[in-house]
Amino acid sequence: MTDDHRATGGGATLDQAEIDRLAAALDDAALNAAALSRQSALDGAPVADAYAVQRSVVRRRLDRGEQLTGLKMGLTSAAKMAQMGVDSPIWGRLTDTMAVGDGTLSLTGRIHPRIEPEVAFRIGRDAAPGDAFGDVVDAVAPALELIDSRYEGFRFTLPDVIADNTSAARYAIGPWQPVPAQLTDLAVTLDVDGTAVQTGSTAAILGDPRRAFDEAVRLADEDGLRLRAGWVLLAGAATAAEPVQAGTRVRATVDGLGAVSVEVRS
Repeated sequence: MTDDHRATGGGATLDQAEIDRLAAALDDAALNAAALSRQSALDGAPVADAYAVQRSVVRRRLDRGEQLTGLKMGLTSAAKMAQMGVDSPIWGRLTDTMAVGDGTLSLTGRIHPRIEPEVAFRIGRDAAPGDAFGDVVDAVAPALELIDSRYEGFRFTLPDVIADNTSAARYAIGPWQPVPAQLTDLAVTLDVDGTAVQTGSTAAILGDPRRAFDEAVRLADEDGLRLRAGWVLLAGAATAAEPVQAGTRVRATVDGLGAVSVEVRS
């Protein structure tokens, strides 16, 4: 077992050939910016199958030279969990090619680009189940995540979105800050060209974004993965995602943590 991939198990029912076939279809859709029909093989499938496909998708990217840089949480709001019929969040993987380092977010190669404000945590040391948030996370920052489902019409089931690496596409992180005493109810605003288009609170992230750390450690451990020192954890969206267009400037502000912005280009 390695940190980025392990053999099918944990209740998966699809064989490895089918897992790899589904992963290849999703990977090709992302590479070619061509929307994919839903994967009927995943209809009613256990989440173990979906995560096995996700591992295979990311394994293809790692084989092309990408490196893991962190994890991201999804379905962290009560409303989204209810909509998808689950009682816990889901998670995906981040790689170095997904990081926006120069403040410019290109939409080239995207299918259904949408953006949402998040809270990011910096992992100070390798994490293990049972580790306390304050012993592992050494900094926090406002963040933006670009999501981009590879499915036609942005329509998918729970196994579909897990297999598609939770629609992960790109992420931008603002200046790192010391972890404040509380993160429970900080105001969050998403601006496009200076106009607020979404407002919310960090309370939308599992009631307290720090709970996303606990969930990430637990869920990743079930998949044979550990959060590593230097990695990023995107705790989850604080508002609904907003469709994004080239030629705009998008900014996320989290009260007490500062702001992060990107110039969106075609």
